[in-house]
Amino acid sequence: MIAKLNRHPKLKWTLLISLILGALFLLFFASIYLGVWGKLPGTSELKDLKQNKATQILASNGGLLGKFYVYDRQPIEFSKLPPHLIQALIATEDVRFYEHDGIDNRSLLRVFFKTILLQDESAGGGSTISLQLAKNIYGRKDYGEIGILVNKLQEAIIAKRLEDVYTKNEIIELYFNTVPFSDNTYGIESASLKFFNKHTSELKLEEAAVLVGMLKASHYYNPRIFPERSRLRRDVVLMQMAKYGYLSMEEAQELKLRPLTLNYRNYSPNTGLAPYFREQVRKSLSKVLDTLKNKDGKKYNIYRDGLIVKTTLDYNMQQLAEEAMLDHMSKLQEAHEASYGKYAPWKTDKKLIMDKIKASDRYKKLQSKGLSQAEIHEELEKTRPTEVFEYSGTETREISTIDSIAHYLKFLNSGLLAVNPENGGVKAWVGGVDFRYFKYDHVSQSKRQVGSTFKPIVYTAALENGMDPCSYFSVREVTYDNGWTPSNSSSEGDDPDMNYNLKTALSRSMNTIAVKVLMETGIGNVITQAKKMGISSDLPAVPSIALGTASLGLDELTEAYTSYVNDGYSAKPYFITRVEDAEGNLLAQFKPEIAERKAFSETNRQLMLNMMQATVNEGTATRLRTTYGLQNDIAGKTGTTQDNKDGWFVGITPNLVCVTWVGSDDHRIGFRNTAIGQGANSALPIFAKLYEKMNSQPEFNKITQARFAPPPSDLREMVDCPPSERDNFLERLFGSKKDDHSERSKPKKEKKKKGFFQRLFGKKKNDDN
Repeated sequence: MIAKLNRHPKLKWTLLISLILGALFLLFFASIYLGVWGKLPGTSELKDLKQNKATQILASNGGLLGKFYVYDRQPIEFSKLPPHLIQALIATEDVRFYEHDGIDNRSLLRVFFKTILLQDESAGGGSTISLQLAKNIYGRKDYGEIGILVNKLQEAIIAKRLEDVYTKNEIIELYFNTVPFSDNTYGIESASLKFFNKHTSELKLEEAAVLVGMLKASHYYNPRIFPERSRLRRDVVLMQMAKYGYLSMEEAQELKLRPLTLNYRNYSPNTGLAPYFREQVRKSLSKVLDTLKNKDGKKYNIYRDGLIVKTTLDYNMQQLAEEAMLDHMSKLQEAHEASYGKYAPWKTDKKLIMDKIKASDRYKKLQSKGLSQAEIHEELEKTRPTEVFEYSGTETREISTIDSIAHYLKFLNSGLLAVNPENGGVKAWVGGVDFRYFKYDHVSQSKRQVGSTFKPIVYTAALENGMDPCSYFSVREVTYDNGWTPSNSSSEGDDPDMNYNLKTALSRSMNTIAVKVLMETGIGNVITQAKKMGISSDLPAVPSIALGTASLGLDELTEAYTSYVNDGYSAKPYFITRVEDAEGNLLAQFKPEIAERKAFSETNRQLMLNMMQATVNEGTATRLRTTYGLQNDIAGKTGTTQDNKDGWFVGITPNLVCVTWVGSDDHRIGFRNTAIGQGANSALPIFAKLYEKMNSQPEFNKITQARFAPPPSDLREMVDCPPSERDNFLERLFGSKKDDHSERSKPKKEKKKKGFFQRLFGKKKNDDN
């Protein structure tokens, strides 16, 4: 043999070089195997694979509201992978998957010789599912010019170990749970929910083909950005399935004719359904997790540990609430801007604009660099392409920082909270018009003057302290000790000789009478009543509190109103019910917080409901009936604050309490006039549009078709009195001695009305009281 080689030197050198290269390859492979290029995972580590998992936020029906994640990944079991999805993967990525042991030796040798000898960096290919899984889990590192070879060999070793540890089906499961898709999405379940809004088990064959096709180049074949590319790639997957017998050619051709239809859902923190709510969940959950530790004694990580957070939010109601808000606010914004015209404060009020400029992060950053005011102003006037919010759609404009500040000053904002009054469970939560541009949450963070929505608390306190519901008060204006003279915004104040009972005064939201009722009841008693109903903010002990000059949170106002339909017990809004780990083990559970004591008697509860139903049927909220045609059983209260800064509406139905607010984020900007800014015009329509939508969907029948219990006969008798009475001639001539600070009770039918002199001098004559 040696002699033969000596006679053929070329053969000799070829063999020698081959042996040397083979030895070098073995040494090189050994160095990788022994961890010289980086430690490789052992069997024990592979058996306990841990990947970052997204924490899921679930609605009350189990629908996915959103996620918290570093990488958007949700694990799924093999049993939930549809067969056609697995077939599409094997036909496209690894047709011999069930035959090999994780490594395609021919492909591996091809990579080695073409990469090393021919310097062909594109000589890859033939990678098995197991090799791809190794890459998905451990990634690749930069080893310079031979990096691709080092990484390929490392993956080959890991792939072989994976095949020794896991069954083929388990490898398929791991693969689908780790493979990257477009839009920072990892794993088939997350991709299925993001692109088609359905679980993996529900994927149609052509949808599965789209996702599998994306694996070749996730960005290039992103169906959201490049739908035509994605469709053509889908068709390749379908033809591969036909080629390898998973489909007939006729079936493949029929599927190719179907359009590529997405139902895209973005679960990023700034977009998608209920972003304000999800942010509040994140804040609350972080506090909960600070008190818990996992089995390793470490704190849970909201972004990595795949927790499951179950909430009270109604998925479909939330969608309708957001639609109702945007529909109304887009039109209200137009009216708001048109009412100001060229005199808009966001255009003409230099002090206001300058205050906002100085409060901006950009201004503070430039100031910290030591720039002069002139230099700062020059920088802030430089224009650049900027994405700005408009109801018609996001736009990119060439504007300056100053332009941007003025632009956002013009926008009205909104808040909505709807809860189950029986337990306080939050059903819908809208913190603003768009979380991407307005991060401030008007449900959990904002406190605004509540206007006339505070009046029912005043009237409740009056009833609780013995005032007769048929008490009459004059609409006449009165000046109080501090020189304050409340007046009515409506024509009711035009005739000072008219007197109204409590029901009429509340339903028509008469300011002068509300203050008189408060003074007759006692400011301290009203504040005490508010506390009983769940108001936690400090309330000023001043007469103007009757008109809602106190600033309250939308959530605590909602809590107060739940007592009217929860047998007198207020229910604190809550939204998280359970927190589970990735395996479904309970970590924390939350229950409703119901007041221990009734805030008022059952009789007074029903009286107040009756009065607030009158607000809807014949008072300031009648447009619910006339404009929107709602026939639901509804009680409610509108609210408008001083100078039309805030508009409110509280809608009460037997199984839902919903509070809406509208106003400017900067309290210095109000509505131009009451016609636009009053709660009946600014805030009520959001509630009305929500109920319009709910009325059309049978799933909400339990809420929309619920009816208030009819009042008992004795209660009907208590309010059986004319809505108003006019002062007689002598009273109009001489005026009332009590100057309208005190109530005048309307006698029941069996009682005789007190005469003028009796009321004037306090003489008793046939008085049954």
